[in-house]
Amino acid sequence: MAINDELLEQVYHENCPGCKVERDKRIRTGYPIKELISIWVVVLCVALPISSLFPFLYFMVRDFNIAKKEEDISYYAGFVGSAYMIGRALTSVFWGVVADRYGRKPVILLGTSTVVIFNTIFGFSVNYWMAIISRFLLGFLNGLLGPIKAYACEILPAEHQALGLSAISTSWGIGLIVGPALGGFLAQPAEKFPSLVSPDSLFGRFPYLLPCLTISIFALLVTIGAIWLPETLHFHKKNELESADADEITKEKDSNLMSLLKNWPLMSSIIVYCVFSLHDMAYTEIFSLWAESPKSLGGLSYTTAEVGTVLSITGLGLLVFQTALYPIAERIFGPITVARISGVLSIPLLTTYPYIALLSGFMLAFTLNLASVVKNVLSISIITGTFILQNNAVEQHQRGAANGISMTLQSICKAIGPSCGGALLSWCLKRQNATFLPGAHMIFFLLNIIEGLGVLLTFKPFLITNHN
Repeated sequence: MAINDELLEQVYHENCPGCKVERDKRIRTGYPIKELISIWVVVLCVALPISSLFPFLYFMVRDFNIAKKEEDISYYAGFVGSAYMIGRALTSVFWGVVADRYGRKPVILLGTSTVVIFNTIFGFSVNYWMAIISRFLLGFLNGLLGPIKAYACEILPAEHQALGLSAISTSWGIGLIVGPALGGFLAQPAEKFPSLVSPDSLFGRFPYLLPCLTISIFALLVTIGAIWLPETLHFHKKNELESADADEITKEKDSNLMSLLKNWPLMSSIIVYCVFSLHDMAYTEIFSLWAESPKSLGGLSYTTAEVGTVLSITGLGLLVFQTALYPIAERIFGPITVARISGVLSIPLLTTYPYIALLSGFMLAFTLNLASVVKNVLSISIITGTFILQNNAVEQHQRGAANGISMTLQSICKAIGPSCGGALLSWCLKRQNATFLPGAHMIFFLLNIIEGLGVLLTFKPFLITNHN
């Protein structure tokens, strides 16, 4: 045993941060609390700017006076929501390559710094195009979501890697709670808190700055803390690499882009993941815009605070399910079966939304919150299941590149979701007197078509699983 340990010790190279992390993992005992918190906080920093936007997006675009009619606001709002994902789609693979070549830590630091700068600029937006450009650059320069998944696998011992990936999902769930709450309760402070905020003050003149600035200050603290994150990428001189080792050569060959694109278990799971991501992003955008639309157009006439409350309750229910119930369901039924059941149940649930709008008072609030919680629990069950399939489809050393491909395709779909969702909602709200699926009935019917397509794609021969 001592001889084996000595041989293993020889692969560690001096002044290599990746080797130092590997050596520390071998001698470390106990629960990796510090590492899990670091991953959790970094992901939360990225999740907050995305989820905080939706409660006040309708009112922000309305204030820009770019829409000639109120029912056209959703159309223009969709492009603001898409700008972030368009930027991220263009650069996800690039930042993955940078992370593989120069390290995970520089990409993480750049991503959190980007939130500090461009999320603040977005809060100062004085016109429609300033809002779109700042959101686009926020996504364009923020490429840490792919590398952070690889980082979670590399910083933690093998027995805790699944826990690290779960921490990413859990942190995203927390973002769905805190983000909408910040956006809903802190936007338009001069209207909500007239005794504290004057209309002539900074936050009165820029009514959507306060939630953005709050998130940016948090991101600044995360950026400072990330300076002390250990780098996990190996940096060896060429003469130190075991380049003649057959296993290393095989790994290098197998991890190239073309081999991943030819891996149908991976690509089929990514495509299914993207279809459901398109649906979820469109749903999130449509739900907020529909809730804030006037009742005369089939909406709920909700305020930013009311939408923030619904989304926060939804996020809390999602978090409880994700951490407590989903692992049990996945262990009993498997990720594919859970995804199929969730997709099928989502279809009749979405059909009820236009009828929920006919309620009022307590019954409206209670039914809407319950339906929203159930819908998002079903959605996260599908997304988590497809994420498991993606990671099972490749070897561990390929997961960084695989996540880069997944993030690029997912970002494209998530960019399509808000822009098309906003445009379609605007069109649907104009057909209140149509004979077939009038008003909001049509938009939720279209969402169900996408959901149904996703369910069909979970069956063979399209979806092929590979259990590693």
